[in-house]
Amino acid sequence: MKLPMLAAACATLLGLTACATNGNLRDSDKLALYQSHAGEPVGSFNFFGRLNGWTPLGDSALVVWTKPSEAWLLELTGPCQDMAYAPAIGLTSNMNRVYARFDKVLVNSPGSMGIPCHIQQIRPLDVKAVRASEKELREARVQEREAEATQ
Repeated sequence: MKLPMLAAACATLLGLTACATNGNLRDSDKLALYQSHAGEPVGSFNFFGRLNGWTPLGDSALVVWTKPSEAWLLELTGPCQDMAYAPAIGLTSNMNRVYARFDKVLVNSPGSMGIPCHIQQIRPLDVKAVRASEKELREARVQEREAEATQ
């Protein structure tokens, strides 16, 4: 990881620990965490029709996991209705690739109007760094709770 990226990730992590006191991070905090560990935008990624998982990050971004060790930050052109409550999502693709500015996120939710959400930008994630930051946040929360309990 480059030094400026590492500094940004550390600053984000310190800022997020303050937000972590109430249990879960807000969507904007989760988005900042993932953005701090995302690479430069790419035009597309391989997709063979099946997701390993997904994480909504507010109504205009999400992470899709194509393998346990491979994930992509998708930033959308605008709000995506019902994404936070959807039990499942899908992606459009062409020739086993998902393209920025061409493909869409499809929200599969009861009562959803089925409006596709256009992918504006795709960024690869450093999955190991994301997991390490999440672990540090969990540990910071535990230490904070322990400190509060002893007061």
